[in-house]
Amino acid sequence: MLEKYHWPYLSIDHLKMGLIRSGNTDLTPEDDDALTEYLWPIVREMVKTAIENRQNLIVEGCYVPFDWRKDFDEKYLASIRFVCLAMTDAYIDKQFDAIMAHASDLENRLDDSYCTARWLKAENHKYGEGFQRAGEQVSWIERDYEETISRILGL
Repeated sequence: MLEKYHWPYLSIDHLKMGLIRSGNTDLTPEDDDALTEYLWPIVREMVKTAIENRQNLIVEGCYVPFDWRKDFDEKYLASIRFVCLAMTDAYIDKQFDAIMAHASDLENRLDDSYCTARWLKAENHKYGEGFQRAGEQVSWIERDYEETISRILGL
């Protein structure tokens, strides 16, 4: 979406690391649930500000609560397009080496030794199934990543 529309982009991971490295929180990168609680109020208000100023903004990251919609009234929801991408186990099994080859495309990962196929599957299930339970549509990447993205964006 960044490349197609040239819209501003916010990585919640960048916000997380800025707050952690600056000492504005005692949380660590491993504190996922606590980080969602900590970061979401900030991200939520940034989204509202972008909408109020009629600005497009891509927000990317896993620190969005499954029930995020409760924090926006209809005025805001009408301007939000939520996209959740998750990979199927079969896709991860087949493409794990390619996935890892792209791990640092957006941000340089200093140590991703924790990222095994098993861990990646568990994370994809956690978020994909969590958003599905909350009533969100999840786009499961089954065979072809680029094809899935093109379908979602209507390319």
